[in-house]
Amino acid sequence: MVCGLVAGTQRPTTITARTTPDVAGGPMAGPKIRTTGVLLRAGSGVGGARLDTSRGQNAERGCGMADCGTMRATAAGAVLLVAMMSATAQAGGADPAQYEETVRKAVNYLVTKGRADDGSYSSFAGPGVTALVTTALLRHGRSPDDPGVAGSLRYLEQFVQPDGGVHQPDTLYRNYETCLAMMCFSEANRDGRYDEILKRATARVKDLQWDEKEGKDRSDFAYGGAGYGTHKRPDLSNTSFLVDALRTVGEGADSEAIQRALVFVSRCQNLETEHNTTPFSARNPDGGLYYTPAAGGTSQAGETETGGLRSYGSMTYAGLKSMIYAGVGPDDPRVQAARKWIARNYDLRSNPGMGDAGLYYYFHTFAKALDALGGETFTDQRGEAHDWRSELVAALSARQQADGSWINENPRWMEGDPNLVTGYALLALSYCRPQPPTDGAR
Repeated sequence: MVCGLVAGTQRPTTITARTTPDVAGGPMAGPKIRTTGVLLRAGSGVGGARLDTSRGQNAERGCGMADCGTMRATAAGAVLLVAMMSATAQAGGADPAQYEETVRKAVNYLVTKGRADDGSYSSFAGPGVTALVTTALLRHGRSPDDPGVAGSLRYLEQFVQPDGGVHQPDTLYRNYETCLAMMCFSEANRDGRYDEILKRATARVKDLQWDEKEGKDRSDFAYGGAGYGTHKRPDLSNTSFLVDALRTVGEGADSEAIQRALVFVSRCQNLETEHNTTPFSARNPDGGLYYTPAAGGTSQAGETETGGLRSYGSMTYAGLKSMIYAGVGPDDPRVQAARKWIARNYDLRSNPGMGDAGLYYYFHTFAKALDALGGETFTDQRGEAHDWRSELVAALSARQQADGSWINENPRWMEGDPNLVTGYALLALSYCRPQPPTDGAR
């Protein structure tokens, strides 16, 4: 069940099919909204958000502690995408019918095919996938008392450790698994049932953060970050999950842990500022973000010829979102530089800089970051205003399998697992929920 969807009145739209990449055409009167495969004349957007039934930042917060490379597309696939968008495109937001059907099929796949008898999803990978998928189901209207969801929550409860972490006993992924569990338990905590677990888990992830406890002061490039145990250094992905988890339990931008995380996030940006004096920023000053400046620096997208660390899409969106959650304002040079990188590299066919690797993780960070930025559209470098929510819904709908799942042809970072990838897709869609029309639009 998807709550809060009301079909609005269709507005007349001008639709032009495009089979080439996003290349600006000739002059057109009025603002343009790009959608994948089509070009729409802009209409007035539908705004507003309501707790629990809304997309966006209220949904991201959950209930707190006590508060309730490019996809290998065929020509036929491209034609299908144009046809779908032509049939369902709606200026000013995602098409409600398309959205509901996409979500319905995905939820049905997870609850009928993805979930094991013990309530887990892809348990071979530990509790992380179960936490992520269950969060997605809760975001899309399933109750914590739904028998299937309740079984998944009981499964996760088995991983609560004596030190407050929520993870496999001997895992190297303590931060990652605990942060995902915190987001899940927060989403399910509508009657305070998980208050104690969340309190202890919050203390544990703060303890895992790289800071003075590990002998790291602010001058160390690892300071403020979180990471996996395998590489013995923090990274932006784990740090982004940490910020998300702390935010879901009610910690704000003034949280000391979130401010420590901001120190690390700022150093992952290819931008020389008072906040970033790493040697990498000057070698590739494009304003995007990469994996980590610690332990010699690493970008999953590789290095430039000058020894810089290449920026890429998923980390740029993850970093931008984390900066905003940490209170960095829209006029700050860090936010401005990240926005400009995104404007140059706006894409829903690939994870910019990585091709199809990590594509669905990218879709999730794309949605969270643009929702955090605010606004119904995002304007790219060519001046085209993208109705990013409707574009993302269309892109995901076109890639959805017949059984309702998604899967990445590139299995890197476990994106060959349909449970994980379908969870990512549903979480991304939770930021795209169509809104009821305003009185003036009825």
